[in-house]
Amino acid sequence: MSRKTYLLKFFVIFLFGFTIIQQAQQQGKVDAKIIVEVNKPGHKISPTLFGIFFEDINLSADGGVYPELVRNRSFEDSDTLQYWKFKSADGKSTAKIIHANVQARLPIPPLNPFNRKSLCINVNGAFTLENDGYWGMNIIQGNSYTLKLAARSEHEFNSTLNARIVTDKGIELASGEIKGLDASWKYFTVNFKPSISNSKAYLEIFGEGSGTIYLDMISLLPDQTWKNHGMRLDLAESLDKLHPKFFRFPGGCWVEGDDFSKMNHWKNTIGNIDSRTSLWNIWDYNATNGLGFHEYLQLAEDLGAEPLFCINVGMSHKEIVPMDQMGQWVQDALDAIEYANGPVTSVWGSMRAKNGHPKPFNLKYLEIGNENGTEPYAERWPLFVNAIYAIYPEIKLIANEWAGGHPNNPKPEIIDEHYYNNPDWFIWNANKYDSYDRKGPKIFIGEYAVTSGTGNGNLRGAIGEAAWMTGMERNSDIVVMGSYAPLFCNTNHKRWPINLINYDSYRWYGLPSYYVQEMFSNNQGTVTLPVKIEGAPTVKAPYSSGFVGLGTWNNSAEFKDFKVVSPEGKVLFQSDFSKNIDNWEKIGLGEWNVEGSVLKQSAIATGVTAFVGDTSWTDYTITLKARKISGENGFQIYFRNKDIRERIRWDLGGYNNSVYLMEMGLISKSIPGQIEPGRWYDIKIDINGSSVKGYLDGKLLQEVGDERSKVKSLCASASRDDKSGDIILKLVNADNSPVATTIDLKGAGKLSSNGKAIVLTSANPYDENTLEEPTKVSPKTEDVKLSGSKISRTFPGNSLTIIRIPVSK
Repeated sequence: MSRKTYLLKFFVIFLFGFTIIQQAQQQGKVDAKIIVEVNKPGHKISPTLFGIFFEDINLSADGGVYPELVRNRSFEDSDTLQYWKFKSADGKSTAKIIHANVQARLPIPPLNPFNRKSLCINVNGAFTLENDGYWGMNIIQGNSYTLKLAARSEHEFNSTLNARIVTDKGIELASGEIKGLDASWKYFTVNFKPSISNSKAYLEIFGEGSGTIYLDMISLLPDQTWKNHGMRLDLAESLDKLHPKFFRFPGGCWVEGDDFSKMNHWKNTIGNIDSRTSLWNIWDYNATNGLGFHEYLQLAEDLGAEPLFCINVGMSHKEIVPMDQMGQWVQDALDAIEYANGPVTSVWGSMRAKNGHPKPFNLKYLEIGNENGTEPYAERWPLFVNAIYAIYPEIKLIANEWAGGHPNNPKPEIIDEHYYNNPDWFIWNANKYDSYDRKGPKIFIGEYAVTSGTGNGNLRGAIGEAAWMTGMERNSDIVVMGSYAPLFCNTNHKRWPINLINYDSYRWYGLPSYYVQEMFSNNQGTVTLPVKIEGAPTVKAPYSSGFVGLGTWNNSAEFKDFKVVSPEGKVLFQSDFSKNIDNWEKIGLGEWNVEGSVLKQSAIATGVTAFVGDTSWTDYTITLKARKISGENGFQIYFRNKDIRERIRWDLGGYNNSVYLMEMGLISKSIPGQIEPGRWYDIKIDINGSSVKGYLDGKLLQEVGDERSKVKSLCASASRDDKSGDIILKLVNADNSPVATTIDLKGAGKLSSNGKAIVLTSANPYDENTLEEPTKVSPKTEDVKLSGSKISRTFPGNSLTIIRIPVSK
């Protein structure tokens, strides 16, 4: 996931504050029939269908599943004492960060060449040094904790250092001493066994005397971790409950980096923890890389999930490696495979063994790049494919689907598609893959989630995702993998709006979406069964109203002769740009000026838009002329936007000037296309009901409309589990009202008279879970009675129900 996705996808349809369900009856229940053809099994379900995606975002690793309690343990985060508090009893002792490159006169080198900063304390009396970690350290009575630090001294400092863990009320929980400092770097450890529990504790190091001491790599870790492999117990267990079939890592933006100096380079994340260079994360914090490539592989193994590693393709957000310098980037991919799978006699396999895992990790999946596209990606894709297949033909390589397409030379086996939208979009697109070309690549939905119209992550959002996932399972002959994103969020550092698992130092909760993932993953069959729904309410595509706008993305452009007319011929808005647009509402770092009846936007910046008009405008025709001046893309014409954060538009020359994209509410379409700089284009957009037509130079170029009006508000998938013999029906009622149904398990043979139903719903579709109410929206289990091969059941509005029926033996 990246900031590109955040900007391009998060605000789509942000304020569609209405339901898409056109109910067949406005009051009461609706009768429907669900037919499962048990005697006509379909395709095998991909065994890797439901997995997880880990990106270091929202303090997912440090401050999250990686349980280091000290923040800025190596003092590398800043040239000042960040996240630490230094106190001198009489003001005579001082502390400052020392950088080996700057203070070259230091008599000995830093702790190691990769960790060049340390803390220098000039002691003259009593002092204390405090760190409360990530908004408080969770200390549990009965558990044990190990403090490890590196220290040295100068100028005859021969006093004892003391370390203790203290509650937020100042009560000492445990303490110890550090003795024997001298002029050389040495490691010291203190074992703590706290007397009571406290979730807001902090570490204190204190002493007194005179002289100089240097401290580095001050680490406090719990001795109790998940499967003794260094992960926070409760958060690792929250992953384990999902029973993920694969584990994609490490990103996301973390793969690309805003530039190459800030990308996750796997070779810098293995080996000695102290020698791993911390790195500024695009999500606004320094990452210690304590959770590195080896730890990811180990966590995947502990979860029983197939590791899926995503590697940089030679493209950052801002830079592209020249083709004649791509050799080392391809070699990095080959070396990563060797580290994971190579024999202990190989270079990287021997390093894996040295790091504690002689047996191969059996890496099978490698994704080349993240959200990369257009010509630079297509050029670099074959370099990786040819080199990897020459040595590791068994590896399954995954290509990005981005900017309107994916590389085809060579043809990828699997492509990665990403989707973020509102609940209605996912319900509306539950049948998206029903008509996909079965002769094309397999689909990996590497990132998907409801990110707007869902509050902080409510039931309605979860229902949208559940509807979508029934389509994934029904089409699991082509959709072979899928993962929600993002996975983790420290509630004190939320950088993405909606996240599956949320936590502080001692608690966690899952969104309602978490339970959707758990229910699907834990109730996956092995073979699909055809399912047909009759008589359910149908979905009607909504259409909104709103103002109009003009925009650019990393380019400059000009506009003139802008006019908006109603179907009756009434001019709603017209401007010859004879004066400035001071009354327009603007977003982004744009530079808008009027020059000779032409409106010019000169800034080369992302997300530059100016809006005008009325939110009540519904149907109208927009005409104008537009010209690209310079930069990356073309221009954007906005319509029916109720809020400046929406992105309902016709994007001409988008995604690196490679596509024409028309996006209206739940529907979007793109076709290849470019905008030539310096040329005036005549543009016309007809907006009428649920239909939008776009004309370029008098030619109808694109049209989107209500093409799926027969989508049911009941979404279902059915399967048989060959391991247990159970018949499994997953049914989503996306309507606001309950729907009464008769379920016919046609041709099922002899069934048990009893089954069970797992139901996720709540009194209100806007209900959410919180740290204080972590299971307010969570599944409940009920008994199910059969009459022969039929079940009569009413499905609550906004609900996911999974029914399991055993076959009698």
